[in-house]
Amino acid sequence: MIYLVDSNFFIQAHRLYYPLDVFPSFWQKIKLLAESNVIISIDKVRNELYANNDDLTIWCKANLPTDFFKDTSTVISEYIQVTKWVESRNHYTRPALDEFLDADEADAWLVAYAKANNTPLVTHETSEPLRKSKVKIPDVCQPFAIRCLNTIELFRNLGETL
Repeated sequence: MIYLVDSNFFIQAHRLYYPLDVFPSFWQKIKLLAESNVIISIDKVRNELYANNDDLTIWCKANLPTDFFKDTSTVISEYIQVTKWVESRNHYTRPALDEFLDADEADAWLVAYAKANNTPLVTHETSEPLRKSKVKIPDVCQPFAIRCLNTIELFRNLGETL
């Protein structure tokens, strides 16, 4: 099985839980999973990660395979379905919708790619269906039957340990 990872998979690991200098085993495991095509991501996530131009950017450029970040132009029809569903929700604020529907942001594209390729989506976002100020990935995945999990759940599913 292939798992699709959100930018926060990398960013939160780097900033909060598994800093590059303290947990090299975590990052070696990520590199192996990427090289084995167990985890992938999309071009919009690459753009978010590379915009920071920090140690994580350097690590990603040096350690992820060149084909790790998939082209989202292949999932336009699913992207349209996802954005139409989000736009049909009446309880979100306009800024929340604008943020989620921004074509340069990764979230809607991640859901579309997961839908098109029947892949689980790894994110640290949690469901908050009543929240009005932010469209959360798990809440958009639910009506499309896309499974969401976090990093620890990913590792448990894969039987991986550090």
